Amino acid sequence: MSQDKILIVDDEEHICELIKFNLENNGYKTIISHNGVDAISKVEKDMPNLILLDLMLPGMDGYDVCKEIKRNPNLFSIPIIMITAKGEEFDKVLGLELGADDYVTKPFSVRELLARVKAVLRRTTVKEINKSYAFDNININFEKHEVLKNSEKIELTLKEFELLQILIKNKGRVMTRDFLLDKVWGYEYVGETRTVDVHIRHIRQKIEDDDKNPKYIETIRGIGYRFNSEN
Repeated sequence: MSQDKILIVDDEEHICELIKFNLENNGYKTIISHNGVDAISKVEKDMPNLILLDLMLPGMDGYDVCKEIKRNPNLFSIPIIMITAKGEEFDKVLGLELGADDYVTKPFSVRELLARVKAVLRRTTVKEINKSYAFDNININFEKHEVLKNSEKIELTLKEFELLQILIKNKGRVMTRDFLLDKVWGYEYVGETRTVDVHIRHIRQKIEDDDKNPKYIETIRGIGYRFNSEN
């Protein structure tokens, strides 16, 4: 049985109880919160493996909760599935741009929700990366800041290396351009997200066999990038 801990954030008690009952029947541990401020507090305290986040919350809405979590370096890797009665495309895109991993619209079937929970947890489980990481013909030593392709050293700038490292450590997760800009260049950096695109292009030219048809660094149109590999 799974030991993953899931935080359910919804101001409707019957929705919370329904989700809680079904998650616990499937082996998950659950925590419940009914408002945004309390939700952030519980995320910091309990460090759940996944957050089910309703958008229409009293006081602090789900969008702001998501933004707070994703800008916190200790919390940003926790996956979020947004749940709302809204179904407009705008809401879905905005939620994903803020860093949510998936989106479920009320009313939803319990089977669908469970399937999405399992899929997101499977996709966003970050493997522990210590001193090195290898995939296909690429070997990376994080301690030495060294990248080898076919046993030959590839020269990456410091920013290119840091960008690649963040993408790899969040393999399978979509990283927004704004988030990457903040993490690599810092919150005080005054620039455009195009800076990220330029560096991604340079990294692709160095590690991809065909940078025009990248295999490892995938562009998520309108949002950002995702690193993919079999390892």
